[in-house]
Amino acid sequence: MKFIKVLCLLTCLITNVLPISASNTYYEQESDSLTIYEGKPYKSNVTASYYSSKLNGRKTASGTVFNNNKLTAAHKKLPFGTKIKVTNVKNKKSVVVTVNDRGPHSKTREIDLTQKAFFDISDKKSHGSIVVSIEVLK
Repeated sequence: MKFIKVLCLLTCLITNVLPISASNTYYEQESDSLTIYEGKPYKSNVTASYYSSKLNGRKTASGTVFNNNKLTAAHKKLPFGTKIKVTNVKNKKSVVVTVNDRGPHSKTREIDLTQKAFFDISDKKSHGSIVVSIEVLK
């Protein structure tokens, strides 16, 4: 873990990006670049569900083509392109997704995740919803 922090710091120095000294800092490696996000708590103890497979290939509200194998989500208010960290409250597993659609269309749920994102943080594959916390990263 210490090695990863040193590596992140060195990469930050090379790319002229200053590290954020907060406990809710998130680092994302994309190809040859390192992106640093500072998380801002948005909501906690809210319900997340996942999309049906029958929506694959259809256009989302943002105009992108929906793919259940990607890390995306639908949210009622957050702007398209917003990166959010969704954490399962029970097991503390988390995933970073990008908002690209509107929904869920239910008052009892806060966010719809792709099946990939949902099952990455879910303990049991038979559940259709889980309690999560949401943190806005970007």
